Parts: sequence; structure tokens; C-alpha cells
Amino acid sequence: MKIKGIEHIGIAVNSLAEDAPFWKHILGLDHTGTETVDSEKVTTDIYDTGRGKIELLEAMSNDSTIAKYIDKRGAGVHHICFEVDDIHKAIIELKENNITVIYNEPKVGAEGYLVTFIHPKSTGGVLVELAQRP
Repeated sequence: MKIKGIEHIGIAVNSLAEDAPFWKHILGLDHTGTETVDSEKVTTDIYDTGRGKIELLEAMSNDSTIAKYIDKRGAGVHHICFEVDDIHKAIIELKENNITVIYNEPKVGAEGYLVTFIHPKSTGGVLVELAQRP
């Protein structure tokens, strides 16, 4: 698998309205979009640093993965995402090496990227997302 770089760092937040101003106004990062990812029950707010992005994640419902994460661990860094050249090959390679992937087939995530996640038990405790640009 070829890692092209860090695509983004995902940060779970309680409220985009309360937490986004720090990233947009205090740090002055370029806000590139807000969108909902219905399959994940999350709203994303994306900020481009010029060398990777910050993706704020707000739960759309109490049963979303982000709501459960915040209930268990609190707001903060949720995952790191690496861009890959071929998500399908990456999934095959990971499984051949007994790495646990959360989606055996990639899903469409924010910004139209094809994504999967690697379970933290395979990475030393860090949730890792792999994403292929649309």
C-alpha cells in the first residue's frame, strides 16, 4: 500500500457552533466545507492547513459513533487519516497481514473519499482511517 500523506486529523467535538471558531477565527485556517455523512450519523467541518486537514466531527444523533466516543472518552482527537493511492488494495494487504479493518468494503466518507478504518487493537490504540481521493 502506498501512503500519500496525512489527509486529516479527526477531532470529536460536542458542538461545531462552539468549537469551530477556534479553528476558523483564532488559528485562521481555511474552512473548506461542512457536510453531513448520513451513514456515520456525523456532521463534518473541514479546515485546510495547506499540508493536511483538520476534520471536526459532531454527532447527529445519540447513537452515532462520535456520540458514543465522546460519552466514553470525551471530546478530542478521534482518529488520524492517511491518504492511500488504492483503498481496495490497501484493505487486501491489511487483511493479508491479519490487521483488523472495520469496513471490508470501503464506504463513501466526507468529500466523497472512499474510506475504511483500522481497528485500534491493530495499531497500538489509535483509530486509523485510510482514504482514497475521489
